[in-house]
Amino acid sequence: MPANKGKETTGTAEAEKSPGAEERTKLMIASDIHGSAYYCRRMLEAFRASGAERLLLLGDILYHGPRNDLPRDYAPKDVIGMLNPYADRILCVRGNCEAEVDQMVLDFPVLADYALFMTERLTIYATHGHIWNPEHRPPMIPGTILLNGHTHVPRCEEYPDFLYMNPGSVSIPKEDSPHSYMLLEEETFTWIDLETGKEYRKYQI
Repeated sequence: MPANKGKETTGTAEAEKSPGAEERTKLMIASDIHGSAYYCRRMLEAFRASGAERLLLLGDILYHGPRNDLPRDYAPKDVIGMLNPYADRILCVRGNCEAEVDQMVLDFPVLADYALFMTERLTIYATHGHIWNPEHRPPMIPGTILLNGHTHVPRCEEYPDFLYMNPGSVSIPKEDSPHSYMLLEEETFTWIDLETGKEYRKYQI
């Protein structure tokens, strides 16, 4: 069982900003669009409104997958057209539904199995989750944040030597979870309901 040491809150309260506070780098994290033009459009609207500098996609962008029902407004070509204008702001890792043909139509790299992010205090190992996940951990130094998509279920769980997070799915959420994405600002992770725009979970390192 994961350890329960977290500094986690739930609800819809917005974080307060101190007067004169410096601008902070903000990253939006989303996963599992699965070809939904409707939810891709909503995701990009949220991205623009958030003020985030970069958008990290955790895989499964265009294809719905054989185990899933078709998402709302399934139109992979439309998703391509919406994402490509943001190519210089998108970071992406490969999901189990990505193929080389996807890279032929997308203007940003999508075939990397993982991405490693390091700040002064955070080390984040971002990967889709079908290969590397809490049950099959990649090589990580203690204290690393393992960031997955794949399950379509939001998670924030503490283990003895790493922290596991999942933004859920923007288009095909499972286990009664909302259509969801995350924001990372400095050392605070926030989960947001894509349809309501409301925060429903927060974790501060």
